[in-house]
Amino acid sequence: FSICKRKYFYQYYGKYDDEWPEKRITQFKGLTSVPLIAGTIVHKVIETLLSRLRTTADAINRVKFSDFVNREIEHQIKINDFEERVYGAVSAVESADTATTVEACLERFMDGPRFQWLIRDAARHSDEWIIDPPGYGESRIGDLKIYCKADFLFPVGDELHIIDWKTGRPDRKKHRKQLMGYSTWAAHQFNIDAERVKPTIAYLQPVYEEIHETFNVFDLERFGNEVQAETDEMGEYCQDVERNIPRDKADFPKTRQDTVCIRCKFRGLCFPDKYSANFRGA
Repeated sequence: FSICKRKYFYQYYGKYDDEWPEKRITQFKGLTSVPLIAGTIVHKVIETLLSRLRTTADAINRVKFSDFVNREIEHQIKINDFEERVYGAVSAVESADTATTVEACLERFMDGPRFQWLIRDAARHSDEWIIDPPGYGESRIGDLKIYCKADFLFPVGDELHIIDWKTGRPDRKKHRKQLMGYSTWAAHQFNIDAERVKPTIAYLQPVYEEIHETFNVFDLERFGNEVQAETDEMGEYCQDVERNIPRDKADFPKTRQDTVCIRCKFRGLCFPDKYSANFRGA
């Protein structure tokens, strides 16, 4: 919403577009990218490793592990359509395009202090772990519903720790806001004081690094006010807020930043003459 109103329209209100068929917009909406799918694979493998720790802390067979990772890479490449291919940057996405990033991130995770601590000290309490829970946990900020999907939650004493793995570039400002969202959700969901929630961002590249934050009730109040203000601003782009019906697409202007457009999966809709798209079977 803050980056490009037209992108926001295509992402959430495509069925109201009178220029492009909804099926066409859905094709663009479904695109992923090589960096994004690398992150997806890393998250899936870490989820598997954590689930394994619930059963055994024995050493991992690195040959079998590598085979498992390679199969997951091949599977994700097979089932997804990539911006890089659709827009002609490459003729096809290959396993090698993601393997280097995936393998490096997983090595940093497995050799890092957090995974070693989980094996050494935390696994005995693994029955209390919550690993990549399905769906999005609903919570509240005042009268607003909020939804949260955390990668990994686990108690330590009277504290609740939350870890979110990141394979992209560090963005402290953006990710601090995300951590505040986790604290808001967890404090409400588990009915505990905000100071007892310990959210962490774990960056997996270029090196393993964790960023920890602790928030208090005043931090969460300010966060709630910010979310309310942003929600009200988005509501101004609806002709019917209760039914979530948007205003005309023309009221959602395109960004003027070319650097945003050249990385946007919807650029083939905004500038079809400049960015032709070639979908499978299209």
